[in-house]
Amino acid sequence: MKLRYNAPTTLTFTLLCTIVLILNLYLLPGLTQTFFAVPGHGGSIGGNQVRGFNTKDGLDYMRLFTHIIGHAGWDHLISNFMIILLIGPILEQSYGSLSILLMMIITALATGVFNALLFPGYLMGASGVAFMMILLVSFANSERGEVPITFILIVALYLGNEVLASFKPDNISHFAHIVGGACGSLFGFFKPPKRA
Repeated sequence: MKLRYNAPTTLTFTLLCTIVLILNLYLLPGLTQTFFAVPGHGGSIGGNQVRGFNTKDGLDYMRLFTHIIGHAGWDHLISNFMIILLIGPILEQSYGSLSILLMMIITALATGVFNALLFPGYLMGASGVAFMMILLVSFANSERGEVPITFILIVALYLGNEVLASFKPDNISHFAHIVGGACGSLFGFFKPPKRA
């Protein structure tokens, strides 16, 4: 028996996020905030003024994509990757590693842009990607033109819960979860899984 790098996009993404968190926590404090957190539109949060997205700052455009790599701590990283490591390999087998990478990049951009336009604070973490995968996996064994019943149930349970949770004050970007889920839904409807 030998080890196999069975889901290159999922495993490489996991490794990259883990390395960035280790560097941020133990060697380079502030790394995540500097390169892996996309700012919102700015303003006041809890009486503190926060910097907004700067259209003249090239780093802010990069952060629209890289924010999915940064995590606030071990709990944040583990909660996202319990889902991503469970579902990612299934999706890579159904859609291909390159397609999943492209879907992750598009989801990162969508969640980053919505955060920069609509919310004052920073966004970081892969939860939008996790929710994209949760919705997309319901299409993994369906044919074009079909709407899986599992998809309807997942929308009702996961996204319904996120809509309700968005009215409670916390530090979780429920909107990023909703946008990620919307991306997964669109990918599922318009990109059928590859067939062997």
